[in-house]
Amino acid sequence: QVQLGESGGGLVQTGDSLRLSCASSGRSISNYAMSWFRQAPEKEREFVAAITWRGGFTKYADSVKGRFTISRDSAEETVYLQMNRLLPEDTSVYYCAMSSVPVSYTLIHRRSSYNNWGQGTQVTVSS
Repeated sequence: QVQLGESGGGLVQTGDSLRLSCASSGRSISNYAMSWFRQAPEKEREFVAAITWRGGFTKYADSVKGRFTISRDSAEETVYLQMNRLLPEDTSVYYCAMSSVPVSYTLIHRRSSYNNWGQGTQVTVSS
């Protein structure tokens, strides 16, 4: 069993920045892609950003393009989400996810592509 632990959330103001981290621990397994999703109250969990583990290819939701950057540290099995120019609509619980089975780049934005999830970290952006 692999555990994913998110950190870095908090309360910020519009225009501020935050960096989320997600580290994996536990049993060593293959890692094919990692991603960030978010879920606001009474809304569906939505895709934010993803990165393939070997090639480092990235994908972003349109709502965060140009503001958020996903990156990885392969040695530390950690993925980061740098969030700049935060907006109130970015307020959500942010979840980290990992796929331990091969996944096509065309599908790394789908929730169903991931079989390991973290517990989430709250990000609140005040106006």
